[in-house]
Amino acid sequence: MSNETTESNNATAPTEATKQPEATKQPEATKQPETSGPRDTIYIGKKPLMAYVTSTLIQLSNIPCVYIKARGMSIGRAVDVSQIISRKTENAGYSIGNIKLGSESLESQDGRTRNVSTIEIEVKRN
Repeated sequence: MSNETTESNNATAPTEATKQPEATKQPEATKQPETSGPRDTIYIGKKPLMAYVTSTLIQLSNIPCVYIKARGMSIGRAVDVSQIISRKTENAGYSIGNIKLGSESLESQDGRTRNVSTIEIEVKRN
């Protein structure tokens, strides 16, 4: 029976530990309504390519125009996403709009400033 009581005490200990981080997350939850609503920008990273394609198509079903943004080594992946949407879904009526190229100055880990290339591709419904 003493094992059962220690197990029940151990079972309540993790829930108490999980309650404390939730209490710190509540102020962050109040910030979410500011950014809620239609999101018209898809940021390209290291996820699989089709994850970004499906995410963009879902956003395009709700809003008429979505921007695909990437920088550095992810620029090629952003171009791939936009091409898949425009070519594979020709019958759905999606097209590529404006394309903006640029660069951002970032500070590297060793303290030097580096220029990183950026791209913004507009994909819109016809």
